[in-house]
Amino acid sequence: MKFTDGYWRKRDGLTVLHPAHFQDSVAAPDSLTVYAATRPVRHRGDTLNAPLMTVTCSAPAPDVIRVTIEHFQGLEPRLPEFAIASSPVDVVVDDTSITSGALTARFNPGENWALDFFADGRRITGSGWKGMGIVDTDDGESYVHEQLDLGVGETVYGLGERFGPFVKNGQSIDIWNEDGGTSSEQAYKNVPFYFTNAGYGVLVDHPGKVSFEVASEMVSRTQFSVAGQSLSYLVIHGPTPADVIRKYTALTGRPALPPAWSFGLWLTTSFTTSYDEETVNKFVGGFHDRDLPLSVFHFDTFWMREFNWCDFEWDSRVFPDPPGMLKRLADRGLRTCLWINPYIAQRSALFAEGKAKGYLVKRANGDVFQWDLWQAGMGLVDFTNPSAREWYAAKLRGLVEMGVDAFKSDFGERVPTDVVWHDGSDPERMHNYYTQLYNQVVFDVLRSSKGEGEAVLFARSATVGGQQFPVHWGGDNSSNFESMAESLRGGLSLMSSGFGFWSHDIGGFEGLPDPAVFKRWVAFGLLSSHSRLHGSTSYRVPWDFDEEAVDVLRHFTHLKYRLMPYLFGVAREAHLDGLPVMRPMAFSFPADPAVTHLDRQYLLGGDLLVAPVFTAGGDVQFYVPAGRWTHFLTGEVVEGPGWVRETHAFDSVPLLVRPGAMIPVGNRVDRPDYDYRDGVTLRLFEPAEGRTAVVVPGPAGADSVFTVVREGAEIRIGRTGDALPWRVQLGDEVTELAADQDSCTLTLG
Repeated sequence: MKFTDGYWRKRDGLTVLHPAHFQDSVAAPDSLTVYAATRPVRHRGDTLNAPLMTVTCSAPAPDVIRVTIEHFQGLEPRLPEFAIASSPVDVVVDDTSITSGALTARFNPGENWALDFFADGRRITGSGWKGMGIVDTDDGESYVHEQLDLGVGETVYGLGERFGPFVKNGQSIDIWNEDGGTSSEQAYKNVPFYFTNAGYGVLVDHPGKVSFEVASEMVSRTQFSVAGQSLSYLVIHGPTPADVIRKYTALTGRPALPPAWSFGLWLTTSFTTSYDEETVNKFVGGFHDRDLPLSVFHFDTFWMREFNWCDFEWDSRVFPDPPGMLKRLADRGLRTCLWINPYIAQRSALFAEGKAKGYLVKRANGDVFQWDLWQAGMGLVDFTNPSAREWYAAKLRGLVEMGVDAFKSDFGERVPTDVVWHDGSDPERMHNYYTQLYNQVVFDVLRSSKGEGEAVLFARSATVGGQQFPVHWGGDNSSNFESMAESLRGGLSLMSSGFGFWSHDIGGFEGLPDPAVFKRWVAFGLLSSHSRLHGSTSYRVPWDFDEEAVDVLRHFTHLKYRLMPYLFGVAREAHLDGLPVMRPMAFSFPADPAVTHLDRQYLLGGDLLVAPVFTAGGDVQFYVPAGRWTHFLTGEVVEGPGWVRETHAFDSVPLLVRPGAMIPVGNRVDRPDYDYRDGVTLRLFEPAEGRTAVVVPGPAGADSVFTVVREGAEIRIGRTGDALPWRVQLGDEVTELAADQDSCTLTLG
């Protein structure tokens, strides 16, 4: 939302007050409250008819400072609120500053109002002249805004899964969940958090609509505003992007660790295609006969009868024996996933039950909220009602007991604001937050039913904290290269917003992809954290495109399964530290000015560079940071820094290994969940002087730790962990090691 008309004037119909004079302050052991007059106070008469702003700073965690700006303080608290964790921190407070760890917020006393943030003695940002503001409109609305400085060359990332330009500078962004596809400014996953390449992040602690003007209204500032009389935000010092994300996810929650089987290939029925058990068996059999290892089969919307979504009842006309079918699929080694949403169609028997028990969201007059969008006469489950949560969860538990392994928790964005919630939540604040309650209910059912580490969703909507309930996918894209690129931009933006795991519809959702689009997308999809074949009106089985598509899918599925010892270790990083599996180049190389705007390549974990191909002919251009990088598939070495142009066949993609990396490669291609230690090959790439270590995950936490120590031309490799055969590969040389051998020594030629 913009409040100014150019740099000097305010827009018509607005009255705006800004802090002008540091009046006085109150220093407490763990907070600092500053009272700011909105005009200079030079004598007693200036205190009359003079609004006062209250600015309070506190420290919920080390290197984090919360700032709360208030006008009127007599308003009742509004629900819901984000769950923000706190941790012990030594706070230093005086009359004008507060320090948390290496981060200090300092006010300028007197008439030249300013709030500056310093990290390790360096100013990283601040709110200066007319940065803070309280706005009243002629229509009786009120807003609070803040503006934080952007330095020369400073770039902004995050704000959820956004499909436009990866760098947010110059954009106006409303944090408001919408079902808008991947080709618009709307987003399914809105997160009022960003970080910059200046070494800090900002979380606006407001679950409702937050309007951002990122170097747009004021080109040297990021502005954010909310409706009401107060605004609270947290500044998080890094200094690196990885440090910022670690500290942000410590505040808002870190991802659960998805089960290893979920990293395998998912196949769906697609959306409106015709299917029954015979169709499912034909697809599953076709994959088996072509050596295409599937991990999960997903039943989309029409597993239930039309007009009945969601009643959680199988459509007996096409699935006469669901328990038997689920068992037959499980006997073939497949997990199963079912599509659900939080809406209850009027024709569903659950509608009358939910209405009678008060489980559906109501209008102010007591009527159930209904409309005909999506499902005829549908209502919305009121997840603020504990009884409604249990009612919904019980339906899901019945399906889990039947043999279902996962749920695709679709929708959650179409949440009205002209309603009344059971717990009295503010409708505007609940619009975005609804998805958090919805996905938590579904995830908790799976976690309680299947055990810790076995729960996984395929969720579309999210907000702050949603990263705790993986996995999320990118929503409704189109079947072309442009949409493939916008999907990647959305994923990188979400990974910059505290989310660890992400997927997308391989081949695109809307339309029928050209075989070239499908094959290029397969490589991208299998080098993402999670991999799903899904369409709208057409199937995504590879033989529907051409026989080469079958070979390409097999090749990259086998590749991903061999990389699972590496990928599952990266997944653990996401779970323990909050670092994303797919990492923007700006995240991983913040000191390299060439990477700030790169949005067509990424790091998979810390050591693999992926540059998807967005052309039928295989032409691709990508940037390689400093060092000698090695093509994982061919062994060819590329010297960075610099741009590289290559041409790749459909069974190839730029997949480069960072110099000095040690990549554990598994020995199975038939499934993603196996003992990664058994027969693992440690591939060494440009080993550096000193010590390198990598953990190869084992079952029940029985990990193996491999260390490489290079001193000159001598390389010593050691192992601790269970006795299992293993290998070491350096270039083309492979050294076989028996189960009882815990070390070996190599000499560089």
